[in-house]
Amino acid sequence: MKTQAVKVVETTAPDASVASGSYLEALHLVERLHRRLLDVIKDEFERRGREDVNSVQALLLYNIGDKELTASELRTKGYYLGSNVSYNVKKLVEAGYLHHARSKTDRRSVRISLTEKGRQVHEIIQGLYDKHARTIQPIGGISDDDFGRLNQALGRLERFWTDQIRYRL
Repeated sequence: MKTQAVKVVETTAPDASVASGSYLEALHLVERLHRRLLDVIKDEFERRGREDVNSVQALLLYNIGDKELTASELRTKGYYLGSNVSYNVKKLVEAGYLHHARSKTDRRSVRISLTEKGRQVHEIIQGLYDKHARTIQPIGGISDDDFGRLNQALGRLERFWTDQIRYRL
């Protein structure tokens, strides 16, 4: 299957500034929501008296789950959003949250997976997400339909950005 880039014609339509405002607001919301999620995770660990792992590391452990990955796969698959993945992986290995071993097929590659201690962090985050899923509609007023529309729009935005990179639009 051959993919072709679509030529985009820029317009100066009057509603372009409205779209620009909405687009910029969405960008700010996405950024703020990610930071707020990290705050929620940090708060959960503080309530439990757990200061041995930070929110970025906890989210990384949650996203690894039962998988065995390389450090580079953490970024390419979207499990880690920062630029210092090797630093956090090293710290998590040293603290006993991650196993790491050289790949049998490619000795340059290191495979990582959760230890029992890492699984406990994963379970804390899973419990937090489960609680949110049960309470988001009655407390937050956000329905499954709302999330369906939100997820659809965010998926389209992700595809748009991917195309911007892939096809240099």
